[in-house]
Amino acid sequence: MPELRILIADDHELIRRGVRTLLEAEPGWNVVAEASDGQEALEKAKETKPEIVVLDIGMPRLSGLEAARRLKRILPEAKVLILTMHDSERLAWEVLNAGAHGFVTKSDTARDLVIAIEALRRDKTFFTSRVDRMILDSFLDGRPSKRAKEMQGEQLTSRQREIVQLLAEGKTSKEVSALLNLSIKTVETHRANIMKRLSCHSVSDLVRYAVRNNIVQP
Repeated sequence: MPELRILIADDHELIRRGVRTLLEAEPGWNVVAEASDGQEALEKAKETKPEIVVLDIGMPRLSGLEAARRLKRILPEAKVLILTMHDSERLAWEVLNAGAHGFVTKSDTARDLVIAIEALRRDKTFFTSRVDRMILDSFLDGRPSKRAKEMQGEQLTSRQREIVQLLAEGKTSKEVSALLNLSIKTVETHRANIMKRLSCHSVSDLVRYAVRNNIVQP
């Protein structure tokens, strides 16, 4: 088969190194780039045009889910696999909603990662068997439409999610404005709109929202 071009993004160098070693042991699989945060992953993806992108869900600056959403727009042919510490039906729906094709838990990386990437290469999704069963059960029970509506109500714009992440990571409005090249007034307006939309009354409320929605990791 032709060469498979892969990009790995994780803020821990040891994990990137381990994943790279695991993947490049497969004949014809080539890791064309590594990134340490979601924003760098987007930049490297534009440069190298990978077919598979492996994203850690909890990266600084831009989460794996938000990076997946943006990758879908700039590199629609790429298949995205999320690395996460936990699995759940809710996370599965969030992954699919972000345009990714599945996830692998970090504890099962050695066992499942190669299988998952092979599935994505063949235009399939990959979830753990437990989550696959939960998704099937939700379809049989007619719950997907309810979940979609719940997620629709929680949705923020791409820029708002980016600001929520930076604020939840402890950045000040001044620091956010510098990172995103926005005026402090614009950041403060976004912040006020976000707090109102989410019914958050403090930064602690915002952090809880960010953790609950996999924008940052606890």
